[in-house]
Amino acid sequence: MELTTILPKIIAKNRLHARWLNTLSLMENTGARKISAGEDPVNVTYIVIKHAAEEHRHAFYLKRQIEKTGIECPTYAPEFLLAPAESKYYLNQLDIDVCRYLKYGMNLTGRELRFAAYLLVTYAIEVRADELYPIYQNALDDVQSKVNVKSIILEEEGHLEEMMNQLKQFSPDWEVHAQKAVEMESALFAKWVDNLAVEVG
Repeated sequence: MELTTILPKIIAKNRLHARWLNTLSLMENTGARKISAGEDPVNVTYIVIKHAAEEHRHAFYLKRQIEKTGIECPTYAPEFLLAPAESKYYLNQLDIDVCRYLKYGMNLTGRELRFAAYLLVTYAIEVRADELYPIYQNALDDVQSKVNVKSIILEEEGHLEEMMNQLKQFSPDWEVHAQKAVEMESALFAKWVDNLAVEVG
């Protein structure tokens, strides 16, 4: 099933909508924590710090949007999420898949591997965010919802450009590696959407 079919069903029910927003918040927060965890303690760059800060802000912004549904989702406990196990698995598994590719496909280790994984995982997620948030915003506009994610859309576009610039410096073959990461993400995303469809009904 496609997101365009699932999202109107989610938005139509406040309880589902609140849990959807909380799930997106969880994913943004997980991404921010992964970026911070992979930082080099000495050579961390302005862009990396900025990116982690903005992902954390997105997680917070989405939490604030939940208030507009009138439903409380105080934590990221499973009962306040949609497809909780798959939502947590999705980013973690992408990280593992990309690290495996870098280790065995490019013979990277240690700090080099961590930084390359940050670049590729983040790039794949930004490609997804550039698709997902506008679809969500269109579904919100269709029903004139008070919830909106326009500010996130603007920042995610900037993130994608920043990731491409960093990838170009990382490798002359960056497009080949980036495409690999996107393929891995696409397979995991499709499974996640299938699980969302089952839960939403």
